[in-house]
Amino acid sequence: MKVVSMLVASLLLGGFGVSAGAAQGTEEDAVFQTYCAACHGAAPAAAGTPNERAPTRDLLKGFTAEAVVNALVNGKMQAQGTLLNDAQKRLVAEYVTGKRFDAAAFAASNTLQVINRCSVDTPMRAMGRGASWNGFGNGAAGTRFQPATAGKLSAADLPRLKLKWAFGYANVSSARAQPTYAGGRLFVASENGEVHALDPRTGCTYWTFKAAAGVRTAPSVGPYKAGGKSGQAVYFGDGRANLYAVDAQRGTLLWTRKVDEHPSAAITGAPVLHDGRLFVGVQGLNEEGRGSRDNYPCCSFRGSLNAVDANTGTVLWKTWTIDEPKPRAVSKAGVQMFGPAGGSIWSAPSVDAKRHLVYAATGNAYADPPQQMTNGVIAVDERSGRIVWHHQLLPADQWAMGCEAKNPDNPACPETLGPDMDFSATPAVVHVGKRDLIVLPQKSAIAYALDPDNKGAIVWTHKFGEGSGLGGQWGGAYDGTRAYFGLADFLAPKPGGMNAVNLADGKPLWHVGPQPMLCGEKRPGCGPGQGGALTAIPGAVLNSALDGGIRAYSATDGSILWLYNTLQDYVTVNGVKAKGGSMDGNGPVVADGMVFVNSGYGGLIGTPGNVLLAFGLE
Repeated sequence: MKVVSMLVASLLLGGFGVSAGAAQGTEEDAVFQTYCAACHGAAPAAAGTPNERAPTRDLLKGFTAEAVVNALVNGKMQAQGTLLNDAQKRLVAEYVTGKRFDAAAFAASNTLQVINRCSVDTPMRAMGRGASWNGFGNGAAGTRFQPATAGKLSAADLPRLKLKWAFGYANVSSARAQPTYAGGRLFVASENGEVHALDPRTGCTYWTFKAAAGVRTAPSVGPYKAGGKSGQAVYFGDGRANLYAVDAQRGTLLWTRKVDEHPSAAITGAPVLHDGRLFVGVQGLNEEGRGSRDNYPCCSFRGSLNAVDANTGTVLWKTWTIDEPKPRAVSKAGVQMFGPAGGSIWSAPSVDAKRHLVYAATGNAYADPPQQMTNGVIAVDERSGRIVWHHQLLPADQWAMGCEAKNPDNPACPETLGPDMDFSATPAVVHVGKRDLIVLPQKSAIAYALDPDNKGAIVWTHKFGEGSGLGGQWGGAYDGTRAYFGLADFLAPKPGGMNAVNLADGKPLWHVGPQPMLCGEKRPGCGPGQGGALTAIPGAVLNSALDGGIRAYSATDGSILWLYNTLQDYVTVNGVKAKGGSMDGNGPVVADGMVFVNSGYGGLIGTPGNVLLAFGLE
């Protein structure tokens, strides 16, 4: 926390000598032109060009200055933020947003405090007692299905849902960490590094914990016993590859462990707890996003799956997804390049308790040469970390931001740029009929069902869209009979839509096209994409979409049972100014008669937002 405190002090002392929206030729304009203008232009970059994924100047005006500073310090722009001093971070934040940086508010939000504290510190229930939605996939199998006994909501109940309360996340433009409901508490996290334990009924706060960096993972909750202490712990990872265990009752740190030392390493997928071990993947977006720029020695990040003792934080094994990087060519500027690299694990893994295997989905490579375990599923022995089998579903996909389609004379880039069709969904372990399957969708808009007893051989595939390198496919939902997939397809002509297929053979059951967009006409920051993780309950499937809408579809025919537009301002129980925005990545959580959804996905593909919404029956 010392780093954050020093930053806050520096920003406070910096004062307000800069006017928002300063003219060209000023110091802030010089900082922007030097460090930011190459990516963030006035107009959207053409599709297929190096900067097509960078938010434009107009999109950045939808952010607050505090959110930009937080992104440079705690969020996805950390690598770029290391090139700026504290004063420059403030200067450029004011310049790109056209808004004043509120140093006092930023300082207050970065000082650990509990707002709207619960008047009674109600003890947590023991795990297994009462309703829960634990982790990203609602259990180690990752099916994202909530049975009626725990959800206590039927399809017929959904039209009667009403907003009960809202909770704001300070100084962020996105709310991308899915909540967890366990032991009678709701655990939520934010890219400002805060993790909160809330009362699900009222939204009051039991405790707040501050991590060293922004948190995008869904928390996972389970028992711990170490050092003469025992209880329930909350486990989560941050944007600097730190894994944490925090006492779920008191909010005190039990242990923290950095699971990867690479400067670009981060944790996005929720840790999965099984038999006293945490299984967690590591991704390297910060290197993928800068590989071709600034004479960076591209690339050296390696994706990995890690097993960590839940009681002590000891790393039990680490399994790499690619070979060790070695020197390759030297660039024209004399910079040594490396490879292979990449193979990020973006999503939560899953656990096959019957076969004692852990499954993880891998992403694309960043640099040549091609690898065998990128863009596929790996099966790892849960005790030893040994790779039992792997199935690559799309080979030779080397991709890094800023690279052209062909790069014969630029060793900072892959010689041939791949389509960037990585996996960002959990490989769910489902049971249908007399067999088990591993099911997951890909950014290619292809869903796969694999055979866990035949080295991941393909049982069926289902093509539900065109495919797009931009925008994730974050997870389907599986109710034992049907599999459900929402379509992202951000760069395709017809993004959006929902699909249901027969789980046993992948044959289509119904398709519902994209809905009228709640955010207006399609443009950067507004689209109909529905690639966020889905949630199934008996008789219905829920999706939270890029246009700001939460929609519930009938499991039988896809008819819409409920719609809520999150694109509005909210009065929050913790007093933070908050608004809804686009939704992607995390999905709705259903538990104990309530629905919890985070709204906000600021950037090129979505509208900024920073709110948690809690719905219950009238």
